[in-house]
Amino acid sequence: MMLRLSCRSSALIALVCIVPLIKAQGIVIRQAQVIDGTGAPARRADVRVVATRIVQIAPSITASPNDTVIDAAGMVVAPGFIDLHNHSDRGLSDDPQAASQVSQGITTAVVGVDGSSSWPIADWVAKRRANPVAINLLTLVGHATVRSRAMAGGDYKRAAKPAEVDRMASLVDQAMREGAIGLSSGLEYEVGSYSTTPEVIALAKAAAVRGGLYMSHIRDEADRTFEAIEEVITIAREAGVPAHISHLKLGTAGVWGKAPDAVSMLAKARNSGLDITADCYPYDAWSSTITVLVPNKQYEDPVSVAKALADVGGPQNVLVTSCREHRDYEFQNLQQIAERKGKTAVDIFIEIVRSGGASVVGKAMQERDIRYFYAQPWILIASDGGIGMRHPRATGSFPKVLGRYVREAHWLPLEEAIRKMTSAPAARLGLKDRGVVREGALADLVIFDPKQVADQSTFAEPGKLSKGIQLVLVNGTAVWRDGQTTTARPGLVITGDELLSGRRK
Repeated sequence: MMLRLSCRSSALIALVCIVPLIKAQGIVIRQAQVIDGTGAPARRADVRVVATRIVQIAPSITASPNDTVIDAAGMVVAPGFIDLHNHSDRGLSDDPQAASQVSQGITTAVVGVDGSSSWPIADWVAKRRANPVAINLLTLVGHATVRSRAMAGGDYKRAAKPAEVDRMASLVDQAMREGAIGLSSGLEYEVGSYSTTPEVIALAKAAAVRGGLYMSHIRDEADRTFEAIEEVITIAREAGVPAHISHLKLGTAGVWGKAPDAVSMLAKARNSGLDITADCYPYDAWSSTITVLVPNKQYEDPVSVAKALADVGGPQNVLVTSCREHRDYEFQNLQQIAERKGKTAVDIFIEIVRSGGASVVGKAMQERDIRYFYAQPWILIASDGGIGMRHPRATGSFPKVLGRYVREAHWLPLEEAIRKMTSAPAARLGLKDRGVVREGALADLVIFDPKQVADQSTFAEPGKLSKGIQLVLVNGTAVWRDGQTTTARPGLVITGDELLSGRRK
């Protein structure tokens, strides 16, 4: 279904309707089902945007001369989706229009996640402001980023010394002053995994001093998930920092079905007064490096590797998506590769590690756990995707929730799913004028067809764009319209100090 655009002045129809929407005096969206992001029921209304803000919401709005009028009958108008965990910082320079992101309704993204960020933050902010992109951006400072700088010469495979921890904390403070909104960690990954809990507490305290939050890819998402959750709770309590668990999951057979236990742990912490939340992406498969499968780091030990593959349900559940030294392995699982090569899956794993590693997708979660997580109002929706990622979540996360889990499976009401994508992540970040459709709010808006919206990406075709998202506005300017990006790049960089001061939100 295509959006119908018209103009009030017949003399200007040919001119106004072919230029970008922002060039008109205003935009009037008519007869839409407005879902405002708060969880309130949908209501039919007209919405008027002038420049960067929503100026009027009413049952009927009389358009002004030269306004662009959008007939959105049968469509939903919602706030733009705010992605709390996004890896597009790796691809925005090559694709500033961010087609894979705006096509699924993302208007704001948090980057610098999983413990890895740009450095220095001041340079990143300056670069992105000098070369804007289609979406709004916020960045965290990465724990592994500052750890690598403080522990010179690659000597990070140990606990940090007190002076090194002090140096890391100083770097976090610098990053916060330069614009970071908080600290991220990837405690399961190589650099961060050698850190101690007190080290992370010290860095989280440095972020908290300047109003930041702590966002963590926890130390284990497999058999020791519950220990890792307890560590986040400890960090939040000892550092006095708001905490957020990225892509909460139960990734091995030993913890499948235990979502109620994980929720109970976190709910108890929340009830004790801790400000702690989480997000979950709508897929039963993760994407990472192949070595993350083996938590004891014995990557060439056949016994350790065999156990790791068994823990995720077998080698058929590990799909190679990128392997520089073995391109013929890509988009085959370890079992398929082993059978083709006449070897064991353990042998193939070790061969890949020895030749430089690979990116893999591990089908290692249960949909019943995802459903239980989504039933919790404080567990939000995020993609863990990004430009160029070889996982369907990179292009399909938000439409998949709206299509499969809302329209088809009825896991969530549409209004609640949108709240988890909009006002709830906005509140987590401190964004006061985004994530809602209300008069005076910034005009980050998505118009979609609730009967058609769906993901189309698969593990074989992870780059296939979603369908059903008709129009996306960022700060009042169209960045996606009728199946393609526009040339506009209205996205802003939003810094931590701006969140605190209330400017440019």
